[in-house]
Amino acid sequence: MDQFAHDKIPNIQLDMARLPRHIAIIMDGNGRWAQAQGLQRAAGHVEGVTTVRRITEECSRLGIGYLTLYAFSTENWNRPQEEVDALMHLIVTAIERETPDLIKNRVRLRVIGDSSRMPREALERLERCVQDTSAGDGLTLVLAISYSSRWEITDAVRRIAAEAADGSLDPAAITPDTVSRNLATAFMPDPDLLIRTGGDMRVSNFLLWQIAYAELYITDIYWPDFNGYDLRRAIADYQKRQRRFGLTGEQIQ
Repeated sequence: MDQFAHDKIPNIQLDMARLPRHIAIIMDGNGRWAQAQGLQRAAGHVEGVTTVRRITEECSRLGIGYLTLYAFSTENWNRPQEEVDALMHLIVTAIERETPDLIKNRVRLRVIGDSSRMPREALERLERCVQDTSAGDGLTLVLAISYSSRWEITDAVRRIAAEAADGSLDPAAITPDTVSRNLATAFMPDPDLLIRTGGDMRVSNFLLWQIAYAELYITDIYWPDFNGYDLRRAIADYQKRQRRFGLTGEQIQ
């Protein structure tokens, strides 16, 4: 990752004791950004990789524990094959290129999603990057590739049902924690803050179980234009909110 020009970010006061532990981002608007520039959609995806680098750098600098990026959904497999192939090549190549800097910055890479649908070579290359960064003790960067929440929950239900069928799990003992432990995200806490760029007001089948109490932040800024200032502004907005988790404001106070 290139060193981000931190001194160029306008000062936004953040309470460093109240940072979100986990930020999840729906990176939307690459295609629309390219079209607005008179470019092919692929150019937007290439520019979006630069944004991934600078936002990862900024999260690492701030001390965020987990950053989950929605890179490629299971629905994206239905896009034109040429675009799918280009996206998959871009994602894998970019991760490989960034791996040395991820290691240097103590960033650990994880990948979640339906790996059975991924090309074997791409999957093997991703797995090498995950292994190479496994010693990182700073930010955990999670890429959701070939991911959808409905796939994830269905997969979890299958495994829970199998345990119940073989007698190793009493159905009456199933709790929300049982479901959480069987999700692809079991290794990390649920997101505190969900950011969506590009202005659309939906969550697009992303971490549906996990964002039950996440704070939502929607911005019209396209992903290629999203920067460290925008990230800090989202965090500042998050810090103004009272997270009640079903309680009243008086109870929280």
